[in-house]
Amino acid sequence: MSSDNQSLELCKDRSASHKLHLIGYSLIFTAGLLLNVAALWIFLYYLRIKSVVSIYMLNLAVSDLLFTVSLPFRIYYYAVGEWPFGTFPCQVSGSVFQINMYGSCLFLMCINLDRFVAIVYPLRWRHLRRPKVARLLCLVVWVLILIGSIPVAGVHKTTSCRKENQNVTLCFESFSNDLWQKGLFPLVVLAEILGFLLPLTSVTYCSIRIFRKLCKPGREQSLRQQKTIRLLVVNLVIFIICFVPYNIILAAYGMIKARVFPTEQLTKDLVRQALVVTVLLASMNCTLDPLIYYFNTEGFRNTLKKLRRGQAWDSETGTLQTRVMQSKPLRGNTKAEAKRFPVRHLILPHKDLPFAPPKIFLNSPIEDSEI
Repeated sequence: MSSDNQSLELCKDRSASHKLHLIGYSLIFTAGLLLNVAALWIFLYYLRIKSVVSIYMLNLAVSDLLFTVSLPFRIYYYAVGEWPFGTFPCQVSGSVFQINMYGSCLFLMCINLDRFVAIVYPLRWRHLRRPKVARLLCLVVWVLILIGSIPVAGVHKTTSCRKENQNVTLCFESFSNDLWQKGLFPLVVLAEILGFLLPLTSVTYCSIRIFRKLCKPGREQSLRQQKTIRLLVVNLVIFIICFVPYNIILAAYGMIKARVFPTEQLTKDLVRQALVVTVLLASMNCTLDPLIYYFNTEGFRNTLKKLRRGQAWDSETGTLQTRVMQSKPLRGNTKAEAKRFPVRHLILPHKDLPFAPPKIFLNSPIEDSEI
C-alpha cells in the first residue's frame, strides 16, 4: 500500500443516504424531465409569450429543466458510490442545484410581485407590468444566480477517501470543517439572506395583502380573482414544502460545522440526516412548478386538451375552439350555400368553455395576464 493511500481517511458509510438519493433523484428526473419538456414545448410552440406572468413562468421552466438534465450525473454517483467524471462536472452539478433552487425562489417572487401590483396598485405601478420590464427582471435574476454559482463551484471540488485499499473519489459530500468555516458558511449566510429570506418575506407579504384585498366578506370573486388566489396558494405550498425545510436545516447544519455553537455528535448526525431528506424536498420543486402552469393558466391547461381530436386553443380569443368538419350536402342548394359560406373555416367556441360575461373582466382590477 502506498504512503499516499495510507494518508487518506477511511470512507464513511453513506450507503443508506446514497440509496435514498438514488431513488429520490430517479423519480424526480423522470417526472421533472417529462413535465418541464412538455411545459417548454407548450410555451414555445403553442402559446404566444406576451404576458408578464408567462415570461416569468417560461424562465422558471428553463431553470427547472436545467437542473433536471444534470440529475443523471448524481444518479450514477449514488448508484456506484464513486464520482468518475472529474472535478469540473462535480462543480457544475453542485452549482446547478443552487441555481435552480434560488432561481426558483426569485422567479416565484417575481410572479407574486406581479400579482401584487396588478391587484393592490393597478394604476400607480402599472408601468412595472410590461413585458419589457419582466424580461429585464428575468435577466437580472439570471445574472445574480450565475454570479452566485461561481463561488459555489469553487467549493464543490472532488475529494478522496480510502475504501478497501483503494482510493474513492467523492462529490457533494465530505466538506472539511476548515472549509465550512472559511468558505462554505459565509456563502450559506449570503444565499440564505438573498436567495431565500428575501423571496420568502416578499411572497408572504404580497400574499397577505392580496388575500385581504380579494377575500373581503360579502364580496363576490370573479374568475380571474379565483385564479389569482390559486396561484398564490400554489406558490406558498411550493415554498413551504421545498424551500423552507431545506434552508432551515442548511442554516443549522452550517452553524454546527462552522462551530458557531458547540453540539454533540448525536445532534450533528441527526441534523445531517435531516439535511439529506430536505435536499430531496428542495429538488422536488422542478416537478411541482408545472402545477403553477397547469392550474393557473387557462391556455396552458386547455392546450393539453388539444390532443383530443378537432380541438385547438385559440390564443387570440382566449377560448377553446372546435373546428366543424364539412359534411356531405343533402340537397342541391346546400352546395351553393357551402360555397358562399365554407364551413371548414368556421370555428365555434367549445360548449364546455362558454364565453365569460364582459362584466367579469371590466369590473376586475386585475390586468389580463393569462396566456
